[in-house]
Amino acid sequence: MIDLRSDTVTRPTSAMRRAMAEAEVGDDVFGEDPETTLLEQEVADRLGHEAGLFTPSGSMANQLGLRLLVGPGEELLADVQAHVVRAELGAAAVFSGITTRTWASDRGRLVARSVEEIAEPNAGAYSVSTTAIAVENTHNFGGGTVQPPDQVRAVQHFAREHGIGLHLDGARLWNAHVASGTPLRQLAGGFDTVSVCLSKGLGAPVGSVLVSTAERVAAARIWRKRYGGGMRQTGILAAGARYALREHVDRLAEDHANARVIAAALDVDPATVDTNIVFAEVSDPAAFVAAAAEGGVRVMQLGRTTVRLVTHLDVSAEDAEQAARVLATLPR
Repeated sequence: MIDLRSDTVTRPTSAMRRAMAEAEVGDDVFGEDPETTLLEQEVADRLGHEAGLFTPSGSMANQLGLRLLVGPGEELLADVQAHVVRAELGAAAVFSGITTRTWASDRGRLVARSVEEIAEPNAGAYSVSTTAIAVENTHNFGGGTVQPPDQVRAVQHFAREHGIGLHLDGARLWNAHVASGTPLRQLAGGFDTVSVCLSKGLGAPVGSVLVSTAERVAAARIWRKRYGGGMRQTGILAAGARYALREHVDRLAEDHANARVIAAALDVDPATVDTNIVFAEVSDPAAFVAAAAEGGVRVMQLGRTTVRLVTHLDVSAEDAEQAARVLATLPR
């Protein structure tokens, strides 16, 4: 089977497994796991932030980042398709008492004016004040959209003017970096907290890293333990992630090219495929998913008329061509 449901389905390569097997480990809750400490600092350095914290999932990294910026009863703004709104099961409200409002977006693409029109940084004693804004880059449910740099800068300028915090859900920031050629430090700069995922495009088995100031990361470490995210000999996982950082960033361009091959087979304009995610409109998604599986291709239904296809480390150029041949024959 060619599995295009998500880039989370990747399996560690042989070389990555060797790095994991040979990792020096210690107890990370005591701050004594050397591989994890190196991973956290490496990611922080790459993103231009002071410190990092390894977490078991991207959702936990996001939720810790939001908690650092937004207090109970305060407001987070995000776009209507944001992962922190749609795919984290209301965690911001459940765990942190955060209320959320959203702006409309086309394919998740950021438009600063849409943010400014709904922000209420000083709403008074009887309304909820906006405390933070979340931006997602690349944008998952937008179809792997890379955010326009000028709009990101405009939102950052607005936030700074009004004392509003900024969180970047950069789960696939590596893809944005490779697709745009923009340095990671530039993509992550200007945000108070940033999460990046290691188990999607980079192909590591588990984990994300939250970066921010050393003071915020120290607070996040305490909340990670409260959330049940304190892990012990995490060096085994961190070693796989460090290998991925060395070997699997530049190759993301292959995933982007493969995604455009698949998009063309589904009559999706390849120019709208920024990175490794393809969304296609079909009349009966459940039937389409079943028919694709019969042809040896696994895809995912996301919405009443939408399927998602994601290329990744375990999908070769030959796999993408084969998947395209199968998908092109299916009724849509």
